[in-house]
Amino acid sequence: MVITYFGKQFFKVQFGDTVVAYNPIGKESKLKGARFGADIAVVSLNHPDFSGAESVAYGEKKPFAVTGPGEYEINGVSVRGFQTQSQYAKESKLNTVYLVELEGIKLCFLGQLHTAELSEKTREALDGIDILFVPVGGNETLSPLEAHKLATKMEPNIIIPMDYDDKTLKEFLKESGKNPKPEEKLTIKKKDLEGKTGEVIVLVQQSNA
Repeated sequence: MVITYFGKQFFKVQFGDTVVAYNPIGKESKLKGARFGADIAVVSLNHPDFSGAESVAYGEKKPFAVTGPGEYEINGVSVRGFQTQSQYAKESKLNTVYLVELEGIKLCFLGQLHTAELSEKTREALDGIDILFVPVGGNETLSPLEAHKLATKMEPNIIIPMDYDDKTLKEFLKESGKNPKPEEKLTIKKKDLEGKTGEVIVLVQQSNA
C-alpha cells in the first residue's frame, strides 16, 4: 500500500492496480488539486474543497463515488460511513467519517470532523484501526489538542495528520511528543504495523500524481 498526500484532506491510497482517493479537491475549488485516475472516490463533505470525484476520473478509470453514510463493497474494498455534524465556510454541514478496509488494513478517515465527540455507535464501530487520518488545523475542524486527544483515544497503529499549516502541525507534534521527519509518501504492508502504537507520520504535500 502506498499513501500520498496532496494537501487539505486529499489523499491517494494505492494497492496493486486499485486506487482510492480521499476527499479529492474539485475543479471549482480555489485550492490546487491533482489529476490521476481512481477506482473509488471517498467524499466526506459536500463542498468543492472535498468533493471533486470528477477530478480523479482519468483515462479508463472512472471512480465509484462514496458520498455519505452506509456500507459499501466495491471491487473487494469494504467501506463504512458514519455521519457526524460539521461546519465549513461558516455553514453547518454533514460530515462522514469513513472506515475503509483493504489488504487487511483498516484505515479510518475523520474528514472535516468539527468535534472530538463521536456517538457511541460510531466509537464502537471504529475499533482496531491501523491508520488514522486526522485533521489538526483548528478553526472549523479539530484543534491540534483535540486532534491529539481523540487520536490517542482511538489507539491506531499509525496517525497521519492532515489539513494543517506549519503552526498547527508544530502544535500537534508538540502535543504528541513526536518529531518525525516528513516523508514523501508512506509505503506499508500489514506486517509493518506490528508493534506500532500511535506512531505519527507526516506526509509532505505533493503537487501532482
